[in-house]
Amino acid sequence: MSSAPFDASPEGLCAFVDASPSPFHVCATVADRLRAAGFVELREADPWPGGDDDYFTVRAGSLVAWKAGEAGAPFRIVGGHTDSPNLRVKQHPDRVVAGWQVVALQPYGGAWLNSWLDRDLGISGRLSLRIGNGIEDVLVRIDDPILRVPQLAIHLSEDRKGVELNPQRHLNAVWGTGGATRSFVDYVAERADVDPRAVLAADLMTHDLTGSTLVGADRDLVSAPRLDNQGTCYAGLAAFLAAEPAGYVPVLALFDHEEVGSTSDHGAQSELLPTVLERVVLAAGGTREDFLRRLAGSMVASGDMAHATHPNYPERHEPSHLIEVNGGPVLKVQPNLRYATDGRTAAAFALACAQAGVPLQRYEHRADLPCGSTIGPMTAARTGIPTVDVGAAQLAMHSARELMGASDVVAYAAALRAFLAPG
Repeated sequence: MSSAPFDASPEGLCAFVDASPSPFHVCATVADRLRAAGFVELREADPWPGGDDDYFTVRAGSLVAWKAGEAGAPFRIVGGHTDSPNLRVKQHPDRVVAGWQVVALQPYGGAWLNSWLDRDLGISGRLSLRIGNGIEDVLVRIDDPILRVPQLAIHLSEDRKGVELNPQRHLNAVWGTGGATRSFVDYVAERADVDPRAVLAADLMTHDLTGSTLVGADRDLVSAPRLDNQGTCYAGLAAFLAAEPAGYVPVLALFDHEEVGSTSDHGAQSELLPTVLERVVLAAGGTREDFLRRLAGSMVASGDMAHATHPNYPERHEPSHLIEVNGGPVLKVQPNLRYATDGRTAAAFALACAQAGVPLQRYEHRADLPCGSTIGPMTAARTGIPTVDVGAAQLAMHSARELMGASDVVAYAAALRAFLAPG
């Protein structure tokens, strides 16, 4: 077992995001980097070995990785989520409307719908195929501009004020003209070199085709899709690979379905994380008693992106908790447990930031606005492990394109590395 050099950069984040248009691709990107670092993938249905190797396992759009660490040591866990709000393809997507060939879409999560209009969109996800008497999943990705959700012309709206988007009627994408219909799923299968007749099911979603990049006069900002929450996936992976196990077992846990409540077989409300942690203990020769004792000394950093104070809407933010981009990692507190942070876990992350030599910002949501949530409260309730909610500041959360500080990429990863391996 060895730790890789600390490697995090805004350019690296851009490359990570561009390689990962769907939760399934996030897991594939992370898995490739883990393998390159010497990690071994384990299937959940197989017996798990003990020993000093580093391992990971993938369940659909979720991934858990861990280092061998010291025998009997508690866990230090960085958690995040792989999914982002977007527009997803309906099960029967084919339409012909007014001479247009249309693909029926619907929003996933709290997508900021207007931001998806008039963009060149590709398709990614997976196809589930019949192979003999079994089923095999194949990742698909089309980076050609095949879909576009057109805005209504201002001349056709009442009082030229635009229209309120109806998610059932106004989000379908055009992809051709003429009255003859063709199967969109068959088209995707053919582009993936798959026999369309073998397709039993499809999990398909759109992605913005504009590449991630550094912007601003000083190139000190990252403009990219899916920063919420691939910013954490990237920073968490960099931190995890560089962490030296010293008194703790470092763990990286990335979950799908956070944007829709995490209630699935591989979301943060599932048994995925506690099951993996228990199997790690059992594979090393421990007992359930050993597992429960190790949980008692463990801690989770639930990483999700944070709201930077918006220059055009400063009144929407808590006045005494202004958050700056390029101002360092953000500690998130909410007394009604939309975030899982308490005093002891806040102190642990503050110490990690001090050890990493990065500034710490503290976020509270306005008391008169509804507050979002994260995997933190769910993971804490599932495992009983004390949890702190943290993030990096950004603007335009849940937009098709988001904005964060370039130097925050490195600072966020450095703080998470110190959290995984304190001291």
